[in-house]
Amino acid sequence: MISPLDISTSALVAQRVRLNTISGNIANMSTLKNEEGENKPYQPRFVVFETDDKTAEGGAAGLKAPKVEISDIEPNYRYQPEHPLAATEGPHKGYVAYPKIDMNEQFVDALEASRAYEANVGVMEVTKGISRQTLSILA
Repeated sequence: MISPLDISTSALVAQRVRLNTISGNIANMSTLKNEEGENKPYQPRFVVFETDDKTAEGGAAGLKAPKVEISDIEPNYRYQPEHPLAATEGPHKGYVAYPKIDMNEQFVDALEASRAYEANVGVMEVTKGISRQTLSILA
């Protein structure tokens, strides 16, 4: 059994992870090499939410720690044969692979995550207010 505050807290943590993932995608929009130094562009990340196994009264459930997964979409290829990272052989010869990250999509996702975060803070404030009123009635 978990409390309504625990449900909102799990949602706050999940939205924070989502915002961090989005900011990482935006920060790496022009990253052309991976962590190992290979000529592979940054692959965008996305968050997968899962409900928690524990439930509160009324059947409400919180979120488990979200999983961050790597997208396997094809990168954007731009023909730049003079670029030092251009492919030297194969079907993409002369092309440079850039991460396929849509800035508008990332901004909309960030706005949605921010609004969800704010909504959960509001739920926590209402829950605290109800608890405070309950204690004042009982006292």
